[in-house]
Amino acid sequence: MLYSSSVWKNDLDTALSILPELSGKASCCILVTGSTGLIGTAVVHLLLRFNDTHEEKIHVLATGRTVERVKEHFSDLLDREDLFFAPFDAADPDLSGFKNIDYIIHAASPASPDAIVKNPVETFESNTAGLKALFDFSKDNGVKRLLFVSSSEVYGKKSQDTPSLEYEYGFIDPLLPRNSYSIGKRAGENLCASFLSEYDVDSVIVRPGHIYGPTAAPSDIRVSSSWAYDAAKGKDIVMKSSGEQIRSYCYCLDCATAIMKVLFEGKSGEAYNISNRESIMSIADLADTISSVSGVSLIKEIPTEEERRAFNPMKNSSLDSNKLESLGWKGLFDGKTGVSHTIGILREVNGFGQ
Repeated sequence: MLYSSSVWKNDLDTALSILPELSGKASCCILVTGSTGLIGTAVVHLLLRFNDTHEEKIHVLATGRTVERVKEHFSDLLDREDLFFAPFDAADPDLSGFKNIDYIIHAASPASPDAIVKNPVETFESNTAGLKALFDFSKDNGVKRLLFVSSSEVYGKKSQDTPSLEYEYGFIDPLLPRNSYSIGKRAGENLCASFLSEYDVDSVIVRPGHIYGPTAAPSDIRVSSSWAYDAAKGKDIVMKSSGEQIRSYCYCLDCATAIMKVLFEGKSGEAYNISNRESIMSIADLADTISSVSGVSLIKEIPTEEERRAFNPMKNSSLDSNKLESLGWKGLFDGKTGVSHTIGILREVNGFGQ
């Protein structure tokens, strides 16, 4: 299983080296929604590794649509006394059984393009109805801070071809169902601002770029995830575009440390881009890197119309990371390192190529 991987544990220890803030959070309880997702899993593992290497313990409440699904995902960690499980469906939220929560990280949302296209209503609700339920709970139960995992897609189509700053926004067509994700994230961010203004509920926002890593599910069709799994299996990877689009690719543990840094050090009501300046590259660059470190070939094909519908429309969605770095954060895994570790861990954990 992933948590037992020696490379993954070393990466977790490397990540923890920039998070002295965690040492002051003994006995607190952190609720992580979407804990079985790419980002949520990395956050949960990071907190558990902190507990394994420190006397003081942080309580982690991992949630998903069903308890059974969450327990299956963390099946190798069920006997831990610092990890708890609860159901939370962000599209149909119920928090009636929750209590004693100090911090909330809301990372629950469909993110894979096929899921967004297939379920645009649920995608929107995850980032609005689910978030509002968490804010209502925070307001009534003294939660110290809520962190909303938004997205670089809130920036929309921009006229400038430079990394986005936190106050720069472009056009998003509200009549395209695919935009339920980006518009839902924008609406969620406005909920953060509104609850802070009207009810003084403390929150912060992070806007990840394109996150990848061994915590991705095998069913995730985002190119960074599907290519990593194919390469780990020794299969050639297929690129169905020119690959010229620029993205802020970011290893999942760099994303997890950024979330922790913003949760404990970020300014209330503010949004922070998550981007490793050493990992901004085009899709073609990513494909070349995966091909190079794994030894598989890169094949180019023309996409189907259905596949085109799921594409992120932004040509340059890279992010400026200066604001995040001002909190004392830095990316620890450049593109080549993150890709190499991802493929190596997937091979180790799944037995690919053996």
